[in-house]
Amino acid sequence: MQEQRYRWKNKQLREHVAVIDGMKSPHKLLKNATYLHHDLRKWMKGNIWVYEDRIVYVGMQLPDRTDQCEVIDCSSYYLVPGYIEPHVHPFQLYNPHTFSYYASLTGTTTLINDNMAIFLHFDKKKAFSILDEFKRSPISMYWWCRFDAQTELANEETVFSHRNIKSWLEHDAVIQGGELTGWPKLLDGDDLMLHWVQEAKRMNKHIEGHFPGASEKTLAKMMLIGADCDHESMTGREVYNRLMQGYYVSLRHSSIRPDLPNIIEQLHELGIDRYDKFFLNTDGSPPSFYKKGVLNQLIKICIDQGIPVIDAYNMATINVARYYNMEYLHGNINTGRVANINFLTDPMDPTPVSVMAKGQWMLKDGEEQKQDYDFKWSQFGFSPMKIDWDLSDDDLQFSMPFGVEMINNVITKPYSVSRDMSVDELSHDHDECFFMLIDRHGKWRNNTVLKGFATKLGGFASSYSNTGDIIVIGKNKKDMNIAFNKLKDIGGGIVLTENGDVLHDIPLSLNGIMSSEAMPKLIAEEEKLTELLKERGYRFTDPLYSLLFFSSTHLPYIRITPSGMFDVMNKTVLFPTIMR
Repeated sequence: MQEQRYRWKNKQLREHVAVIDGMKSPHKLLKNATYLHHDLRKWMKGNIWVYEDRIVYVGMQLPDRTDQCEVIDCSSYYLVPGYIEPHVHPFQLYNPHTFSYYASLTGTTTLINDNMAIFLHFDKKKAFSILDEFKRSPISMYWWCRFDAQTELANEETVFSHRNIKSWLEHDAVIQGGELTGWPKLLDGDDLMLHWVQEAKRMNKHIEGHFPGASEKTLAKMMLIGADCDHESMTGREVYNRLMQGYYVSLRHSSIRPDLPNIIEQLHELGIDRYDKFFLNTDGSPPSFYKKGVLNQLIKICIDQGIPVIDAYNMATINVARYYNMEYLHGNINTGRVANINFLTDPMDPTPVSVMAKGQWMLKDGEEQKQDYDFKWSQFGFSPMKIDWDLSDDDLQFSMPFGVEMINNVITKPYSVSRDMSVDELSHDHDECFFMLIDRHGKWRNNTVLKGFATKLGGFASSYSNTGDIIVIGKNKKDMNIAFNKLKDIGGGIVLTENGDVLHDIPLSLNGIMSSEAMPKLIAEEEKLTELLKERGYRFTDPLYSLLFFSSTHLPYIRITPSGMFDVMNKTVLFPTIMR
């Protein structure tokens, strides 16, 4: 298929003009609308003409022709632009298609997505075909370009090659570099990564930071190197420090960092009452976090915390669009923009009763609308995970002198193992479990002990991980093997076993990393998993993020990776992987 270089073809632009001239009918007419005008910072009255996926007129006039037009009386609604989520990890059990559709039902119609899962598992030709296919979706989909793996890969130099990164940056659906989880390498002299930052800036694409707990000097240095925005502020003071160094700040409210109410309160205490450099994001939370929607939840928090209503909507619309140089397409209701429009009954309630995305009804009068678009993952090489190997008795030996202790959902530290780990079953009077990361192709393994995950866990296996490799945890080696074998049977996923039985499983039929199921079903499955794990001694809030971050080397202190047990602070492999 020939690539379409421009957002609208010449023929389409001529048709848009023909609607104004009365030669063609618009497809939708939103009459008597009260809509948010961002430039005037007012609610305005007018009529909005939509032709296919574009707003072709906003003003007081009515079209000359309405013979092919759906006319909607908007006198009882307040219209705002579709919300823009700038920080999406679209592989937290869900996949980009199922999440984007679900997000649109509560008004989030533009997503800016992490490319990690697609980048790591596919060559760039196939990856770009996926990005191009998503252009057909009624949801507006944009992407990042990662510069590091967020873990230790044996072949990282091949995967994150200059040729691959440059090709990704040049893709028109990619609008930013980062997030910069590997920023310490950048400061330590990684000139190749610095070159990629330079290339992104040359292409007028922004750089997203990842600077939790960063000092003012670190923030200053990263601004000098090229960072533009950061989403890791956990307090109002940290937001203030970023503003003082010239950053845009994406205010996060997520499953593991539900900080937004406190941040806003602290910002007000600091006297901050301008919001033009703020966005909102949910940082790729697990399914259950989104039971009530996506950015509509965060806008409501902003309003409830005293941010002026128009500013609250701006933080999820025009502020993001201006930052990404997309104001001509997104973030406002004006002539020429993509027809992403939310219909509210009350400006104080940002959850819409109707949603239009690219001129199509996603939700109308509270009812989901049937969509013609469907993403066929099988056409792009996604299939159930194929595991043609077994766990042996040798694989289930755990004799490491130290293990991994969980401090919270995502932070882990080393600890000395004093317990006898040569047994086949550990008692339930402590919180230590057998712990293994094993290559999805069966080539290598890392065995250690995990403290703090559970006290009464029989067996647990997951192909959901940062690297796509398999995590096996448990107190009972037989139950661990049963969990692994069930994982094989379902083609990848998450499995919990006890006393020889499977208690719960979540199939991840898309290469073992994502589900093809709709969000409501995934929400129920994830909630059941969390409940079962908490009953067995999991004492934190988000087991999915725990699984994801066991191998993530951008957070302290110890990680289990494809290269071995990794000391994050000293950047060294303490014990290499064991080849099978």
